[in-house]
Amino acid sequence: MANALPIPKILLVDDDPDIIELLEYNLQREGFEIQSALDGVQAVEVAKSFKPDLILLDVMMPRQDGIETARQLRLIPEFKEVYILFLTARAEEYTEVAAFDVGADDYIVKPIKPRALVSRIKAMFRREAQQIESDEKIEIGQLVINRTNYSVLNDGNPLVMPKKEFELLSFLAKHPNKVFNRDELLEKVWGTDVYVVERTVDVHIRKLREKIPEHYIKTLKGVGYMFTLED
Repeated sequence: MANALPIPKILLVDDDPDIIELLEYNLQREGFEIQSALDGVQAVEVAKSFKPDLILLDVMMPRQDGIETARQLRLIPEFKEVYILFLTARAEEYTEVAAFDVGADDYIVKPIKPRALVSRIKAMFRREAQQIESDEKIEIGQLVINRTNYSVLNDGNPLVMPKKEFELLSFLAKHPNKVFNRDELLEKVWGTDVYVVERTVDVHIRKLREKIPEHYIKTLKGVGYMFTLED
């Protein structure tokens, strides 16, 4: 008899108890294990003991905002692979860019219907399961990309990457010398059920270039991005 899959764990972080209660009710109905925190400081502490698979963060909170909370979480090795989603009333592009800069996987602007949010979260876990079943290891030059444990080695040195950075790099590396525009990358990496602005791709490409040799990802102005095998 096959072992049952582990129940995904979600940490809800919002200073509004009513929002916490609403989300908790809908997510628990779908079988998720839930814990919550009312501010960023508490969120970091709860995350360390709860070890969630996904963290849903508000931006504006007392004591410590969501952007700083995400930054601190990404500095902790055990949370480099955890999904971080922002659910916030802040619709400004600069706030969204700041969220992706600190390692967010998605940015959702309130209000959103609970059922729609649950569907997006389930889709993220479903895509992750499908991707893990695909090619497990990619070796190109000095890069080794391992899908089984979400690790990347550059010349033997491990790199720390949030999941979306890893998935973008993995996707491009699996299709070397092929150009993809922003819309195609958003669809292939983020999925059609997630709405993010095109600039999200640019932010993630910039972060990848800070970690791997720049020659691997080329920009074709007005066209898109390409993973190249040439120096």
